[in-house]
Amino acid sequence: MEINRLTEVVIGCAIEVHRALGPGLLESVYEECLCHELALAGLRFKRQVPIPVVYKGVKLDCGYRIDHLIEDVLVVEIKSVDLLGGIHDAQLLTYLRLTGCQIGLLLNFNVAILKNGLRRLVHHLKETPATVSPDLS
Repeated sequence: MEINRLTEVVIGCAIEVHRALGPGLLESVYEECLCHELALAGLRFKRQVPIPVVYKGVKLDCGYRIDHLIEDVLVVEIKSVDLLGGIHDAQLLTYLRLTGCQIGLLLNFNVAILKNGLRRLVHHLKETPATVSPDLS
């Protein structure tokens, strides 16, 4: 599926979850419900994908985990916070850089209207990361 169409489908799934639940719940609840919607949409996805970092030749499990990796090309990070900040953008951009993915969605479910809590970020890769070796299998 083309990446723009894929992001549209995922956003539609997130809107469905938000319509059903509204704001105010824990991230884990939205994550679980989004998994259900993604499965109903027939999308391949992985949940809580670990991202190891290779530092000076040593593979480190630093605890980085992607909330959802969809169709092996789209990173989705879920939040349930009062306000998205620059740190949330930085987190998603780091995940994109570490995985080699170019597109990511930041979804904050703690808003009255989901479109106000939605960010689509693009990371233009100049080269393949040499210091990071994600194990996305």
